[in-house]
Amino acid sequence: MISLDSIRTPIASDIEAFEEFLKSRFQSESKLMSQMLEYVLSTHGKNIRPMIVMLSSALCSSANSREWVAGERNCTKRTYLAAMIIEMMHTASLIHDDVIDNSDCRRGRPSVNALWQSRNAVILGDYLLARTMANGMESAQYDIVSHIIGSMATLCEGEILQSQHQADKDTSRNDYLEIIYKKTASLISISASAGALSVMASREDQQKMRRFGEALGMAFQIQDDILDYSRDAQTGKPANNDLREGKITLPLIEVLEKCSEAERLQILERLSACGEDEQAVDFLQGVVESTGGLAMARRTMQKYIDRAVSILSEFEDSPYRSSLINLCAFVAQRDK
Repeated sequence: MISLDSIRTPIASDIEAFEEFLKSRFQSESKLMSQMLEYVLSTHGKNIRPMIVMLSSALCSSANSREWVAGERNCTKRTYLAAMIIEMMHTASLIHDDVIDNSDCRRGRPSVNALWQSRNAVILGDYLLARTMANGMESAQYDIVSHIIGSMATLCEGEILQSQHQADKDTSRNDYLEIIYKKTASLISISASAGALSVMASREDQQKMRRFGEALGMAFQIQDDILDYSRDAQTGKPANNDLREGKITLPLIEVLEKCSEAERLQILERLSACGEDEQAVDFLQGVVESTGGLAMARRTMQKYIDRAVSILSEFEDSPYRSSLINLCAFVAQRDK
């Protein structure tokens, strides 16, 4: 199993420098705000988006014959800035998402809303977005800021689209793919292209990295939805959380596309009861497992992984390309 530590190796020093860069730009005179900030910044997850920004930056620098020495701090502040904007937008969206879903757990620890109530969690998410935009504008790196900022609107559209289909219980495959592109893949796509932009890579290389990030992001979210059906996964969230929230994700879509109308109605009826009935949850878990929904979803996920790796093959071999290829394998194999 490939580890994130091995993937980070070529940019390990830059990740350390980035974390200091991040903390130095999010400070408050308010005692409560400072407590919440310290908690959020100390409980960041896998740092996959900043890692993609930095690896993309390194890959494109290497491709353009710029000197890039592994083991040393090589990223410029432009790259750290891009990584910061993306990671804080992502973090704010998770805080708001936990409020919307009334989730009391995030990354294996109590969520912000569980510790400080929903009203303070919303304010913290807003504060992170405001400070992020202020930091971006104060940097005067307007190309970086404008390249990234539109993805926040895309993410919000994805959240609304999911809520709409969740309420109507009518999520089709195309609906699902649009939702996960907007909610997840769009920001990972921007992470890859922003890294390239931060080192002034060619427009062609920026587009390649954007397509790479989109494919990886689609695979990432599909694997996340597969893991929700795995009771052995270590995601830091309860298993079958999507079922309890009434969400139709790819493993269940694979089943719905192949069953009869009567079976479909029965499945949707059980789904409506999952919020309060654990037997309904167990029933749908069993249906998805027994009818091959998980296996079919994995095949779809692997197609996106293969697409991402294929795009990387257009770049010359380097430690950064190898790390990005290994990241693709990690996404496909991860259990948390």
